[in-house]
Amino acid sequence: MSKVLLAASLVFVLGGPALAATTKVDIMVGGIDKQIYLPAMLTQRLGYFKQQGLDVTFSSEQSGIAGADALIAGEVQGAIGFYDHTIDLQGRGKELESVVQFSRVPGEVELVSSKLESKVHSFKDLKGMRLGVTGLGASTNFLTKYMAERAGLQVSDVTPVAVGAGNTWIVAMQQNMIQAGMTTEPTVSRALDTKLATILVDLRTEAGAKAALGGTYPAACLYMSRDYVAKHPAVTQKLTNAFVATLHFIATHSAAEIAAEMPPAYYAGDKATYIKALAGGKAMFTPDGVMPADGPPTVLKVLSGFDPAVKGHTIDLSKTYTTTFAAKADAALHIQ
Repeated sequence: MSKVLLAASLVFVLGGPALAATTKVDIMVGGIDKQIYLPAMLTQRLGYFKQQGLDVTFSSEQSGIAGADALIAGEVQGAIGFYDHTIDLQGRGKELESVVQFSRVPGEVELVSSKLESKVHSFKDLKGMRLGVTGLGASTNFLTKYMAERAGLQVSDVTPVAVGAGNTWIVAMQQNMIQAGMTTEPTVSRALDTKLATILVDLRTEAGAKAALGGTYPAACLYMSRDYVAKHPAVTQKLTNAFVATLHFIATHSAAEIAAEMPPAYYAGDKATYIKALAGGKAMFTPDGVMPADGPPTVLKVLSGFDPAVKGHTIDLSKTYTTTFAAKADAALHIQ
């Protein structure tokens, strides 16, 4: 289905813009040029927000925790980051929920400096090393801590270093500020193509995520405050309509066709590598924005192993995500 017909289906079935005037929405993204957050800019470029009567403005930070902080402070209406923040923050007394689930897996990779390739064969071999994460409260840090403990290490056996992604991650590895680190595309391909690093743990596929994390680990999503969703269901549905149409677009188009819609700056100077990475990773995205049923328990199990906000606390997973809006949008797209 073309991008025009995708949007037209939603406008026809769901009745077009619910509000008379264009509604302004601010969303913070934990690194808008990362491929794991591709649906953000792609939705904008495809014109789906405008077709839903929305004026969406994105702001971007290197780490997903910044989006959660901005959301809690009321600075934005939505955040695009990892689902695990909704569980962690419920343990801290904050109620946020995933409204549109972008991906079924983290899409992250733990890379090791090529200088250490002969010495590091498992996560356990990283003991005593400095490991790059996007931010100290970020999901990359959550995953790093979990994999350290699962490998038999203490959290204190490794030192997390906040290095962001992209150029800052690359420079940190080049200058030996970190010996290994977790990052995503297109940074992964840049590090591999230049022989800067090699793969230790690959969380870009369901098989890789299940092997490393013990199950399906839903990650990138649009999450919002439960209070905002309850008070603004029409706006929430409009946002969901736009993002679900984009997820359908990703599922039904080639990596080259998707890349053609993106700003050239996102290619990091190499469009062919960007397309190759996207072709290998676009299966991470859900086709419908609906949370996989077996995902939340895995994320809770992971965080319960080390996160003081979750460990020993009662977490109500039903309050950390909703499938209502995505299911409605997806059903509209399938009506002939």
